[in-house]
Amino acid sequence: MSLPGMDPTSTERIRRARLARLRETRDDGTTKLAPLAMAHPARPDRAEALARDTGGVILATSARPVVLVESREALPFSLAGLADLPDPVDPRQPLVLFDTETTGLGTGTGTLPFVVGVGTWQDREFVTRQLLLPEQSDEAGYLDALERLIPQQACLVSYNGRTFDWPLLVTRYRLHGRRPPAHAAHLDLLPLARSLWRHRLPDARLASVERAVCGVQRAHDLPGGLIPARYLDYLRSGHGGLLRVVLEHNRQDIVSMALLLRVLAQDLVPAAHADRTPDSVHPGDLGGLGRAYSRRRRHMEALACFDQAMERLRDPWELRRYEDIAIDRARTLTRLGLRDEAEGAWHAIALEGGLGAAHAWLHVAKHREHDARDFRSALRATDRARSVAERTRLFGRRDRHVERDLSRRVPRLRRRLAAAST
Repeated sequence: MSLPGMDPTSTERIRRARLARLRETRDDGTTKLAPLAMAHPARPDRAEALARDTGGVILATSARPVVLVESREALPFSLAGLADLPDPVDPRQPLVLFDTETTGLGTGTGTLPFVVGVGTWQDREFVTRQLLLPEQSDEAGYLDALERLIPQQACLVSYNGRTFDWPLLVTRYRLHGRRPPAHAAHLDLLPLARSLWRHRLPDARLASVERAVCGVQRAHDLPGGLIPARYLDYLRSGHGGLLRVVLEHNRQDIVSMALLLRVLAQDLVPAAHADRTPDSVHPGDLGGLGRAYSRRRRHMEALACFDQAMERLRDPWELRRYEDIAIDRARTLTRLGLRDEAEGAWHAIALEGGLGAAHAWLHVAKHREHDARDFRSALRATDRARSVAERTRLFGRRDRHVERDLSRRVPRLRRRLAAAST
């Protein structure tokens, strides 16, 4: 078929030229549209070149070889304090700290972990072993090597690993028809960091936490958002030196987790049980630790943390934080059934007149109504709660919880008071 005004001979020439181009681009092993495949050196030179460029060694596996990079540093500390964490860690278990570098942020089949770092303590040294994936076709051996680094009795330690890193690795093992490595426990430091240090940090990113808590200052660190592109550049070019900054980023992530464990085990957790809190421990951190204990229903440990924190918080600029911890302490006393002490704690908060004063007066009213059976005194406490609520409403802060409680409690107290008088 030819278009109007076009020479049929010209149409035939165009058709033949298009067919020739299609034959050239057929996927028959000689395609001209596969520059990545042509750039790859022949096996096993790919792994050897990557090991040479990154200072690693070739690691033999059940399939193709992979690259292992190892580093050591002195990082001694006692692990005994980990047994007193809100989520206890048995210090007799081997700790395996791990972190991944991936081609994306999802945990589906399209995301590939091309670096997995594993950190463990050996005597008084901290050893970091990093597995590198030379090509995607080497993944079977890569997963085999990773399984060797995780003992079955190990406790995994990660930062957001429960949500991202470990589910991603599980997906890769299942794609190969294999079970993921067995382990005894998994401690994710991200939720703990949010509980302990959010009061003095802009966010809970590992870079923010390590800088504020451990004093780590990274120099020339590669931002995490650029790491996937760096691996793709390596695949195109075959130059393993491009991955050196990725390895350093991954190594520092693992070392920072080890430093956080040391802060928890040697400084923060012992301070909650000491007679006097060291000056190096921030009182707000103790308040966060107490809340973490409270969520695990370990109320005695929580109470000890709140008591230590309140002894340290005497700065006028810390009044809001002091009130928050005082409220947590009063709630803990209530949960422990120490009703008289709880009433005293709530009464002290109410008399301070802070943002929680209305709620505190309600707790005082509850105690006087149900425990002391003093309905007249309980009614006076509700009057104080209403006064505080009305005052705060003038400033645009309406507390509907207090208003609903008062609408039920006040009529009931008046009925009970009238019945008692009769």
